[in-house]
Amino acid sequence: MRSHVEELAGIRRSVLAGPGEKATEAQKAKGKLTVRERIGLLLDEGSFHEVESLRRHRASGFGLEAKRPYTDGVVTGWGTVEGRTVFVYAHDFRIFGGALGEAHAAKIHKIMDMAIAAGAPLVSLNDGAGARIQEGVTALAGYGGIFRRNTAASGVIPQISVMLGPCAGGAAYSPALTDFVFMVRETSQMFITGPDVVKAVTGEEITQNGLGGADVHAETSGVCHFAYDDEETCLEEVRYLLSLLPGNNRETPPTVPCDDPADRRCETLAGLVPVDGNRPYDMTGVIEEIADDGEYLEVHQRWARNIICALARLDGRVVGIVANQPQALAGVLDIEASEKAARFVQMCDAFSIPIVTLLDVPGFLPGVGQEHGGIIRHGAKLLYAYCDATVPRISLILRKAYGGAYIVMDSQSIGADLTYAWPTNEIAVMGAEGAANVIFRRQIAEAEDPEAKRAELVKEYKAELMHPYYAAERGLVDDVIDPADTRAVLIGALAMLRTKHAERPARKHGNPPQ
Repeated sequence: MRSHVEELAGIRRSVLAGPGEKATEAQKAKGKLTVRERIGLLLDEGSFHEVESLRRHRASGFGLEAKRPYTDGVVTGWGTVEGRTVFVYAHDFRIFGGALGEAHAAKIHKIMDMAIAAGAPLVSLNDGAGARIQEGVTALAGYGGIFRRNTAASGVIPQISVMLGPCAGGAAYSPALTDFVFMVRETSQMFITGPDVVKAVTGEEITQNGLGGADVHAETSGVCHFAYDDEETCLEEVRYLLSLLPGNNRETPPTVPCDDPADRRCETLAGLVPVDGNRPYDMTGVIEEIADDGEYLEVHQRWARNIICALARLDGRVVGIVANQPQALAGVLDIEASEKAARFVQMCDAFSIPIVTLLDVPGFLPGVGQEHGGIIRHGAKLLYAYCDATVPRISLILRKAYGGAYIVMDSQSIGADLTYAWPTNEIAVMGAEGAANVIFRRQIAEAEDPEAKRAELVKEYKAELMHPYYAAERGLVDDVIDPADTRAVLIGALAMLRTKHAERPARKHGNPPQ
């Protein structure tokens, strides 16, 4: 028995060592960590349990039968993050360039099935060259199995994709199906067709990073939710995100002890938000003021900046915050902002995260480009997401809330549980100036002094229909509150709504706008 145990120990040492120093040096030369170093940073120390470490492929042809390394280029297993179970699979670029073959795919399928069955988050550390060409259609079928499981797990367990190297072709669709995508600048890229194919087909010349690097996907395409300069920071932020998410859709997010008083007054808010609705300000300052210890994690920070989507804690409990950002495009809703917020609302609803919406929105962005780009159906995505959400929903109107954007941003009429407003709120079909120009067009045109008449009628319209208490008088706002009480009011309302239960008509699934 001793000899057999010694043989096993030798095999395990070779598995942990990987394919050799030369391959490791090449990995390091690209500024990348090895697969086991990455797993060590992601999971709690000593918690990783590997699955199928001795798996080897059984393919033949093109020299494959002479090269059958253990793990087959992917390390799979489970461990803990802050003591909570997390499943992981990680490509080893040193073996077949991390390319996916039959055995490689089977390992991923197994760990995905285990994660779904156990009801625990799944993190993929992606650093692979796509399908293993030598295995042909078998490799492609392996990707199909991953996509099917990504879809089955959607809304059931949190799925996080961490891009630490190349991800090209069909392989890019797995991260796109997951809840969050992390990327590292310079070393990770995602694209369906690479620069060579693009040049051959369209004549356009572009680098890999220019085509599908972290900054491109974080700022332009919206594929990437978080981008960082190095792997260590990236993986630390993955751990932080996991601390804000439940293990599955049957649990609530973890609660932590909070030293920030629930009844803390937010005196600075009154001075932070200008009364003049045309003056911009930074909405992140409002979020910092009301969140526990001023901490929050913004999702898609650099894409569609006119809306903010963030995870934070109020009295130790996780909430999702959707807020207009007056510093960017005056906080209007457009195509990208609608898509960004809709996906975030759906994620929060899937994982029992209450939603707080902070409104300061002048409407939808007008323009031919927006209309031709489908602002109607894209805006409807956000409307659908809110209407379909059954988690506790609270909206707070800071300043203006005009037109269809007011309705879409979780107004009481579409199902918000509670709606609050500051004394500076203006809820209307449109701004007073625009409304006066429409309603009083003839009177203004016939006046001896049109500008003076317009100013008089604008003042009259505001006094009649846009004063801060107009909506409250009609039951469309539950209360008008002192800005300094915002944190205490939100925490109290969320505590009351904690046991909320909403029934929905029986159906297979909805048909949301696309």
